Amino acid sequence: MTQERLRRTMMFVPGANPAMLRDATLYGADSIMFDLEDAVSLNEKDSARMLVFNALKTFDYSSVETVVRINSMDTEGLADIRAMVQAGVNVIRLPKTETAADIVEVDEAITEAEKLYNVPVGTTKMMAAIESAVGVLNAREITTASTRLIGIALGAEDYVTNMKTKRSPEGSELFFARSYILHAARAAGIAAIDTVYSDVNNMEGFANEVEQIKQLGFDGKSVINPRQIPVVNKIYTPTEKEIQHAMKVIWAIREAEEKGSGVISLDGKMVDKPIVERAERTLSLAISAKVISEEDL
Repeated sequence: MTQERLRRTMMFVPGANPAMLRDATLYGADSIMFDLEDAVSLNEKDSARMLVFNALKTFDYSSVETVVRINSMDTEGLADIRAMVQAGVNVIRLPKTETAADIVEVDEAITEAEKLYNVPVGTTKMMAAIESAVGVLNAREITTASTRLIGIALGAEDYVTNMKTKRSPEGSELFFARSYILHAARAAGIAAIDTVYSDVNNMEGFANEVEQIKQLGFDGKSVINPRQIPVVNKIYTPTEKEIQHAMKVIWAIREAEEKGSGVISLDGKMVDKPIVERAERTLSLAISAKVISEEDL
């Protein structure tokens, strides 16, 4: 069974914080996003870029996916791309993406950097953050603008400001953006990552939001505090009950195949293709999360 790449949690790590760069793998996030944009002041951009470059070259991040949020291409973006490609980052994340042309520009810059530093072309992947009304409405074109693109994410703080509103506990102001971005990602076959929850002391509200975005269909959530990671990972990891049901579905398929029967039933109910696909994904996630092994199947 093919294992699914886990992106339950993507933790922001300020690029100018040496201690967090060193300890980033200790907290259990599936992906680490080193931030060279909003988390770094203007007078620290060069030093932060060098810190992240050296961290990627020095520390062992093999247990996680490494992502770098670069600055915009009209500021420090090109220098960020060249340094991160040379350092061997897994993914370049473009902030404030509004058009397919933004993706193409970054794709071309990555290609040039890969050629410059003898990195096989196509090795470095991309993510795009959608943070405005224009970006949301162009999400479909954005998701198909480059074969490097493996995911898109919602950046809610800039988005709600652009929409002339503010964030609320129930998140009603984000429902359209979340739904549209999610549909665009699924149509393109790439990941969809939800926005951060900034009130790190409201763990109940955070858990409720994670449950909500999981139900919508997001692959995971961006986090800004290590305490948020186990909450997300637990909610996104299949439960024992879900795993047992999925196993029963797979065993029912095998039994039907052995009998040469085209009809699959479980507990007196018909098992159709969508149920099988959900069961297979549940088990794939459980294997990736190391809750079960393939031998258990």
